[in-house]
Amino acid sequence: MLIISFLAIVVLLVLLTGVRIANQYERAVIFRLGKYARTSGPGLYLLIPVIEWQWTIDMRTMTTAVEQQEAITKDNVPIKINAVIWRKTIDPKRAVIEVVDVGNSVVQVAVTSLRNVIGQHTLDDVLKEQEAISRALQTSIDDVTEPWGVKVERVQMKNVEIPESMQRAMAQEAEALREKRARQIKAQAEVEAAALLRQAAEIIMRSPAGLELRRMQM
Repeated sequence: MLIISFLAIVVLLVLLTGVRIANQYERAVIFRLGKYARTSGPGLYLLIPVIEWQWTIDMRTMTTAVEQQEAITKDNVPIKINAVIWRKTIDPKRAVIEVVDVGNSVVQVAVTSLRNVIGQHTLDDVLKEQEAISRALQTSIDDVTEPWGVKVERVQMKNVEIPESMQRAMAQEAEALREKRARQIKAQAEVEAAALLRQAAEIIMRSPAGLELRRMQM
């Protein structure tokens, strides 16, 4: 009788100490004697003390900032750029087993992909086609992180800095374009004025008296 009571107490203690709770947005990756056993949660689950241990994974979308990186564009212009990544763990098992540190690994992949993608575009493309470049970055990063059980939902370039010398050159180029448009508008006005003068001369030639009237008005 004492033995049965003792065993009952032991089982009760195991159950009490081994009960775990995972929130709705969490999953517990459980290992038994070093081998993957199961993924539990959300809610209550049992963890056998000493024999089993767990690794909790957050399943919510996380924002990861990529620090400012220096890259070279296709037309050999050095720029500084940083980005923001929205990622979500879709397979807790692979996120624990396949990679050591998911967050840091995603950042390192993003840094490499950022430099590679920027190197395939000119400075004008980087400044004008940021949405298209962001989609290309997302695809490039997601191809690497998908085997880790991580889905890259979105990538957004946060800031692009160009050298001051290039800024001055772009300002001069913009000023030259504005001057060119001004000259074109002025030349077009001269053409239209000349056409009107020609029409006036033809009318006066058909009626010489009109020329005298014009002189009197002047």
